[in-house]
Amino acid sequence: MALCYWKALLLLLLSCLFSVSYASLGDADPNYRACVGECEVSGCVGQLCFPQCNSSSNTGPWYTQEPLYLQWQKWGCQGDCRYHCMVNREKERETLGQPPLKYHGKWPFKRLLGIQEPASVAFSVLNLAMHFHGWISFFIALYYKLPLREDKTAYYEYVGLWHIYGFLSMNSWFWSAVFHTRDVDITERLDYSSAIAVIGFSLIVSILRTFDVRVEAARVMVSAPVLAFVTTHILYINFYKLDYGWNMIVCVAMGVAQLLLWARWAAVSRHPSNWKLWMVVIASGLAMLLEIYDFPPYEGYFDAHSIWHAATIPLTVLWWSFIRDDAEFRTSSLLKKSKTKAK
Repeated sequence: MALCYWKALLLLLLSCLFSVSYASLGDADPNYRACVGECEVSGCVGQLCFPQCNSSSNTGPWYTQEPLYLQWQKWGCQGDCRYHCMVNREKERETLGQPPLKYHGKWPFKRLLGIQEPASVAFSVLNLAMHFHGWISFFIALYYKLPLREDKTAYYEYVGLWHIYGFLSMNSWFWSAVFHTRDVDITERLDYSSAIAVIGFSLIVSILRTFDVRVEAARVMVSAPVLAFVTTHILYINFYKLDYGWNMIVCVAMGVAQLLLWARWAAVSRHPSNWKLWMVVIASGLAMLLEIYDFPPYEGYFDAHSIWHAATIPLTVLWWSFIRDDAEFRTSSLLKKSKTKAK
């Protein structure tokens, strides 16, 4: 159970690790900078001109006069200038046999229907769908297939935690899709914040489940410090400084802590679905190599990060399968104990 959690943790952990750098070799290229500078003045890249760059007012530069909805979409002057200058520059580099460069922290992706990173968006949506399907199947198994107490509540002690986890996971993948659609300040912060929230909550669940903490007072004592730290960190990156290095350290620390807890639990427990745990751990470790071995997008769409998003889809299915198995295992164990006491 825990290790598919590791998958979810990995989802968000890698989302945190995939920090966007805004000082890349591409945007430091003199030819690219000259192209963008000229476009800022003329509103054109070669023969291609952008009507939205022509302001009817001369009270300020064009980039201060774009409609807000165009600024949010990054489909205004600055976005078009940067994108088409990047496309032209990469064509020149390809002709010269030079490898692609990153621009403003990103590889030169091809837009599709206005989407900046189509593959990552598609795979993020699929991950969201798999989490929704997994959560629904968990809900149905819990309340319609497994026995319930007389007050119609589940025997499984961790049901509330998994409901919260499912919501946070779906929320995180939603903002991941939005962020990869339009990389602007607000979508970046929402993506990072939702990722950190899931990783922090995953740490709480890993502690409670692996140490079998069932007493409410003990759960509060364990959860409160983690919740306080995660909340403080989210406030810090949103309202003080979006420090990518510090954010990475926080994500890695919480992720490694969970991995160690789940690995220890898998090694000592006799859970009937432990094999699913190990499969998720091994597969997740291999998937992480995609984040380490970064490469340019194939055909302008599929880079290492987008393929990692694709790799997490089957892991999500396996993870929720483990959660359902854990609910069945705990319910069966509790029913046997209650019958034994009754005798």
